[in-house]
Amino acid sequence: MRKAQKQQAEDFIKVLAEAHDEIRKAIEKKNISAAMSLLADCQDGAIALGNLIESSEGEDFPTTALLETYCEQVYRLYEDLEKGLPIGAGKAYKGLRQQLFKIDSSVKNEIRVRTEAVFLPYKASMWDSLESVWKAADEDPDCDAYVIPIPYYDKNPDGSFREQHYEGGEYPKDVPVVWYEDYDFETRRPDMIYIHNPYDDCNIVTSVHPFFYSKNLKKFTDKLVYIPYFILGEIDPEDKLALKNIEKFCLVPGVAYADQVIVQSEDMRQAYINVLTEFMAGQGRSRGYWEKKIDGSGSPKLKKVLDTSKDNLEIPEEWLKVIQKADGSWKKIVFYNTTVTALLQYNEQYLSKMRDVFRIFYENRNEVALLWRPHPLFMSTIESMRPELGAEYQDIVKTYRRDGWGIYDDSPDIERAVVINDAYYGDGSSVVQMCQAKGKPIMIQNPYVLD
Repeated sequence: MRKAQKQQAEDFIKVLAEAHDEIRKAIEKKNISAAMSLLADCQDGAIALGNLIESSEGEDFPTTALLETYCEQVYRLYEDLEKGLPIGAGKAYKGLRQQLFKIDSSVKNEIRVRTEAVFLPYKASMWDSLESVWKAADEDPDCDAYVIPIPYYDKNPDGSFREQHYEGGEYPKDVPVVWYEDYDFETRRPDMIYIHNPYDDCNIVTSVHPFFYSKNLKKFTDKLVYIPYFILGEIDPEDKLALKNIEKFCLVPGVAYADQVIVQSEDMRQAYINVLTEFMAGQGRSRGYWEKKIDGSGSPKLKKVLDTSKDNLEIPEEWLKVIQKADGSWKKIVFYNTTVTALLQYNEQYLSKMRDVFRIFYENRNEVALLWRPHPLFMSTIESMRPELGAEYQDIVKTYRRDGWGIYDDSPDIERAVVINDAYYGDGSSVVQMCQAKGKPIMIQNPYVLD
């Protein structure tokens, strides 16, 4: 039984107890019609309580039998009053109270509370930020966990919605997904909702469907939990400049509306708290408020990548054609990661850098395999913010994929790219932290250096 339902059952019992007291008073005052009316109400209340319990615990649940006995007792008392038989108020009250005590004890001790947790990823490639939490919830016998991928939109330069995307078919086979229109949030009111997109309407490139904005989801649950889909470079929480650089990650709607925010480390927790305390000064949010809300227990993304090894990876056949040498041994694999932040900073120069990178790796393709994984929102960002670069970027992608000498990875599985590589090359991003956790050497590219 859900927590709210159990509370409703306990509230029913409290109302019945109050009614018993009124019945005793009515009998003492010889107000038989009032006593009979209250008994009829008790009968209706007990039936409603029985239906509630039966719907969640089944027909044969012990409390149901106790309620049936209670209803029989109420009916006999009603009939005796109707017949005008002498009834002792104290004795009637005691009998009802004793039976209700058994019901109350059964509800409190025999009905187990089940929680309902809903996970709302939007991009399949970011599922790893929620996956380990979902697995723990799914394995809990007292928890019903639902994975509900939600739709999102690309945005036009003017902020209007463009194309809708839904990636519900791209999740791992062991993850049962629920169609987002089949889950009634208002009726079910899940105990917990987990999100990894904190931006609501503040992202200028994409937007989840407005129904799934954090400020709206908060209406349907007592615990909204935000877990970032990214991992930041660790910083000193007392470094003012470093705190200034992470403000854009802290000052987002998801952090404001969530009841709990789970970040990657205790240092990052302190950094969030310091930023939020200073920014919210004078707005009724004390440091103590943020200390309770921000949790530094760690990122599920890191757990996922640390738990993944080469031995349990499925390598696509087309990848093996690039990776394997003629003698069957593997080339060194370099993970090339391109980010939207760098694109927006360097513009045309960035595309020139990419062409130069591909030229150099092509020349060394017999010894080194390049695995290129552009940010999942790379093209969406170009269309929204740098449309003049769209044709050239599409030509770069088309040529790279057509020539087939390197790997193009646009799959949702970031862990595979992190685990399989021998070195990371590209822009600074949260992927760097994941590769570092696996002990990979890191090389950050400089877009102004060509050749």
